[in-house]
Amino acid sequence: MKITPADIALAFIDMINLHDMSNFESLTTEDLLFIDAEGNRMHGRKPLQRCMRAYFTWFPDYSIEVEQSFASGNLAVITGLAMGTHATGGRADKDQRWRTPSAWQAVVRSGRISEWRIYADNRFLWQVAESRNNRMMWDGTPSSDAYSLLPPR
Repeated sequence: MKITPADIALAFIDMINLHDMSNFESLTTEDLLFIDAEGNRMHGRKPLQRCMRAYFTWFPDYSIEVEQSFASGNLAVITGLAMGTHATGGRADKDQRWRTPSAWQAVVRSGRISEWRIYADNRFLWQVAESRNNRMMWDGTPSSDAYSLLPPR
């Protein structure tokens, strides 16, 4: 059976839901382009990998619930819900639980994701970052504070 771009995107979402980065390199190209819901761009596999690890720190129960997926050519689109609970000091605060309709678009090249784009209302994330008066460095520069990885607004 032929593996479609939707299959690859769904495998990537499975990896995200498990917070298991061990397959990240096998699912993505070295020159991966990530585009967030605000249109910010991150280039390269390593910066996105660092950012995702930080995201799992902020939202330790972050997950994606898939409603539908389809593919056309080398493009896959997934729709569903993104959800998580913001953690402060390593502890999730049930009052900081969020859930939002979302869509993800993947461009697949040679069996790997070369572009991952998110469409979602992520105002909650910005409110969290702004409440900390902290901006993340979008270039993937390592930081002791995970919030330093948020894109500038």
